[in-house]
Amino acid sequence: MKSAITAYASVLETFNAPLQLREYALPVDMEVGATLVRTEMAGICGTDVHLWKGELPIQLPVVLGHETVGCIERLGQGVTHDWTGQELSLGDRVTWNSTVSCGHCFYCAEKRQPTRCPERRAYGIGYRSDLAPHFLGGYARYHYLHPRTTLFRLPEDLPTESVIGAGCALITALHGVERICGDTVSPDAGRVAGVPVLPELWRNVVVVQGAGPVGISALAVARAAGARKIIVIGGPKPRLELARRFGADEVIDIGEIADPKDRIAAVLELSGGHGADVVLECAGVPSAVPEAVQLCRDGAKLLILGHYCDAGEVSLNPHWITKKQLQIYGSWSSEPRHLRTAIEFLRAHRAEFPFESMVTHRFTLEQANEALETTARWESAKSVIVP
Repeated sequence: MKSAITAYASVLETFNAPLQLREYALPVDMEVGATLVRTEMAGICGTDVHLWKGELPIQLPVVLGHETVGCIERLGQGVTHDWTGQELSLGDRVTWNSTVSCGHCFYCAEKRQPTRCPERRAYGIGYRSDLAPHFLGGYARYHYLHPRTTLFRLPEDLPTESVIGAGCALITALHGVERICGDTVSPDAGRVAGVPVLPELWRNVVVVQGAGPVGISALAVARAAGARKIIVIGGPKPRLELARRFGADEVIDIGEIADPKDRIAAVLELSGGHGADVVLECAGVPSAVPEAVQLCRDGAKLLILGHYCDAGEVSLNPHWITKKQLQIYGSWSSEPRHLRTAIEFLRAHRAEFPFESMVTHRFTLEQANEALETTARWESAKSVIVP
C-alpha cells in the first residue's frame, strides 16, 4: 500500500487576514489525464491582492496563485503531449492556462466564448484547498493539474522569469486587443510573433491607463502591433520608468497630474487636439472609465480590461458615448491560444520587452504574506514566490 507524502502550501483561510502555512497529503494515485508538477515559481498577481481583500466572492480556504511555472513530477495516463503537440516527459518545465472550461455548453460550443463558460474554474481562485487534491494554486510546493488542463512545454531559451514576469497580464492583454481588433489585418503588415499589425493600432495614437503588469503588457502588444504613439497614464515613477523601457512615447504621472481634467488636456495636446484612437483601460480603478471616455477621439475604441474584480461603481454620462460614437469593449481572462501566442511573443521580443526584469522581489513560501503586502503597496514590479 502506498503511503501518502505531504507538502506545504500557503492558504488563504480568512479574507483580510494572514495566509496560513498548511501541510497536505499529495495524491497517491493520479486521475486519467491529470498531471502533478513541482512548483518552480509563482507570480503574485494584482488579482491575488483583491482576492486576499475579499473583493471577489470565492469559497475559502484556497491556495492562491494562478501564474505558475513548474517541472513535471508525475503524468497521469493519457498525458503524452502539450497543447501544441510537443511530447511531454518527467522533469519538463511547463506552464498552463489557469482555467478549465467544460467544452460543451452554450458559450463553449455554440458562441465560442469559453471564458464565459458557467462551469469554468480557475486555479488559485475556484478550488477549495481543504478538499483533495488540495494543491490547486501556485502558492505551494506542488501543483495538481486536473484533466483537460492546457499544458505548454517551455522552450529552453525562455527563462521562467520571462513567463512569470508577463504572467496572466500578457495573455489578458492579447485577448483584449484581439477583441477590439477582430480579424481584420492591415494588408501591408502581417504578424509579429503571432500579434497581427492591425488597422485599429497601426500608426494610431494609443493611450494605456495604468502602468501595472496589465498596462505594461498592453503597451508591449500595442507597440508590436504597430501603434504610432503610445501614451501611458499611471504611477508610481518606477512603473513609469518601466513603461519607458517597454516603448512608451509619453508618460503622464498621476502623482504629478492629479486632476483628470488636466490629464485629458495633456492627452489632447499630445494627440493633435483630437484624443486617442484607442484607449486601453488597464488600471482597475472605476474612475478611470469615465476619464477614458474623455480621452477618446470621436469614433474611437475603448477597451475596459482592468476590472476583473469588483472595485465599485462610478458615475458615467452615456451622452458622451453616443455623441462621440464610441465603440466600447470588455474582455475577460484568456483562452489557450493566447498563452501560445504569449510564449512566441516573449521569445521573439525578449530584448525589446524585457519581461524577466519585471521580477524584482522574490519570496519563499513562508513569506507569502510579505509578498502580498509588497504587491499591495506597489513596491514591486512583480513579486514572486519561489517555493
